[in-house]
Amino acid sequence: MAERCSNFAESRDKALELFASKGFGQVGMRELASHLGLAPGSLYHHYPSKQHLLLDLIEEFYDELHCTLQRLQKRKPQGDCLPALIRAHLKLHRELPRHFRLVERDSGCLSPDQQARVRHLRERYELQLLQLLAPPPGLGEATRRATAHAVASLLNSAPSWFNEQSLSERERGVLLENLLSGAIERLLGGAAPCNAVA
Repeated sequence: MAERCSNFAESRDKALELFASKGFGQVGMRELASHLGLAPGSLYHHYPSKQHLLLDLIEEFYDELHCTLQRLQKRKPQGDCLPALIRAHLKLHRELPRHFRLVERDSGCLSPDQQARVRHLRERYELQLLQLLAPPPGLGEATRRATAHAVASLLNSAPSWFNEQSLSERERGVLLENLLSGAIERLLGGAAPCNAVA
């Protein structure tokens, strides 16, 4: 895994912008270097390949999701934590829209080993999410994993459902919160109290 360089942070943001707008597969190393204002060879001082940069951006995304769950757990909302979880994900989606787009669209451009790393990060996040929401006991392992994946997919893709609608931020938030609450509660079979997240 490439180490994140603080002096390359601004360039990473520019790379994220380019990848999100054009698509990772449509950006060559020369174009990337030019967009960042670097000589093509100097990019290799930071990342061995374009895929390593993509992996770093995707890992950053999962770090943010993990931190979101940890912050929510530390606040320990009383009773049903689902509304707080939904609001936290909607906020993260507003703050990191390019990351969401990149992960959804371009993860398949990584090498098999890198894809396995992303799969591990995604599964870890999904299981933490499910632990927080406390599904009913007695679910088999396959059902738990499928439920975790479905809940995560809803939380991470739903904010884009209404991008082209002329709704205020508040209207969009209320609509999404209502839709997601109903869907997730049905998946989990009832209310979702907060539990410890490992």
